[in-house]
Amino acid sequence: MIGWRHSTWGDEISLEYGKAIRGYKDSQGPVRVFGSNGPIGWTDTALAQGPGVILGRKGAYRGVNYSHAPFFVIDTAYYVKSKTDLDMRWLYYAVIYHKLGEIDDGSPIPSTTRAAVYVEDVEIPPLPEQREIAAILGALDDKIEVNRKASATLEKMARALYRSWFVDFDPVHARAQGRPPAHMDPETAALFPDSFGDNGLPEGWSLTTIGDVADIAGGATPSTKQPDFWEDGQHLWATPKDLSTLSGPVLLDTDRQITDLGLAKISSGLFPAGSLLLSSRAPIGYLAIAQRPVAVNQGFIGIRETPEVSGVEAFHWCLENMDLIHANANGSTFQEIAKKNFRPLPYVLATQEVRDAFNTQAGQYFARIAAFTEENQTLAALRDALLPRLMSGELRVGAARELVEEVV
Repeated sequence: MIGWRHSTWGDEISLEYGKAIRGYKDSQGPVRVFGSNGPIGWTDTALAQGPGVILGRKGAYRGVNYSHAPFFVIDTAYYVKSKTDLDMRWLYYAVIYHKLGEIDDGSPIPSTTRAAVYVEDVEIPPLPEQREIAAILGALDDKIEVNRKASATLEKMARALYRSWFVDFDPVHARAQGRPPAHMDPETAALFPDSFGDNGLPEGWSLTTIGDVADIAGGATPSTKQPDFWEDGQHLWATPKDLSTLSGPVLLDTDRQITDLGLAKISSGLFPAGSLLLSSRAPIGYLAIAQRPVAVNQGFIGIRETPEVSGVEAFHWCLENMDLIHANANGSTFQEIAKKNFRPLPYVLATQEVRDAFNTQAGQYFARIAAFTEENQTLAALRDALLPRLMSGELRVGAARELVEEVV
């Protein structure tokens, strides 16, 4: 590694303590607030100028984050100051590569101490090479972020559409007032009635229950002591943890797979692609639409698509009724919404023509979200493969750049 120099972290950086702050969860300020696990809110005044690196200090999981802009760090995390001429984004990837967030001082509360970090060895490439490494890895992360933001926008558009049509009944109100519904072509507008029935719903719509229109089931966990249920499993098997780590509303993969023998122990079997998964406990409320057939554990309520309700419709119905779902949960150790309490919850059933129009439009949004999510998995896998090779000097930047240019 020509030009690289050997050093210790204590000679290259200082870990600065964050500060306590109030109101960051409710603030609308422009400055991002970071804690030990990552972004947690906003505030008006920055503690450090960007770009910068944030390293978790306390807790079982101590994340590493990068901020382009000025930021604030609370007292469960550090922000990193360089003592030498270091590229801050290269430094971010170096902290990840050297796993500084996993250094533990052995105290009852897992913690990363400055003393434990400072004595660790580090190899420092010349500044121009730092910048090249950061540019290569950063290009992948930037593309992932662009895709994530595009997915979030599409998700908001789908939710706004559902709320307008099925909660606020905007097109019906507009037609009843003799004006065309906003942002809607005449053909779609004609699908909506121009009046409300005695039940307070658009004419021709009905109030039923989710249990009457949806195919609802739960899951199970076959014995984890039976290797035949798990080893070389070929079917996805989801737990709420799989949904907790998603960056969007679609599930492409799971941490664990189950075999045919294991699947036979789960009476609900596989939920087909398009099914809606709702975590029913620990905690209640994680949501995702499965993109592949998947079995689930006992922490789920799964909704298979039926002629009356699609996965996309069920997803948005759950979002709009999450307070009601929580209100019907019970349990002393932890809250759980049982299927018997879930099935009677009210469901507004629109005409088939309106539902078809919604599923076509919102389905296109979710198809694009799924494509962005799948691309992000590919980009993240390439980044994770390149990072240790670039940071160790095993792979030169020229070869890595060619690989990245093929996908970005």
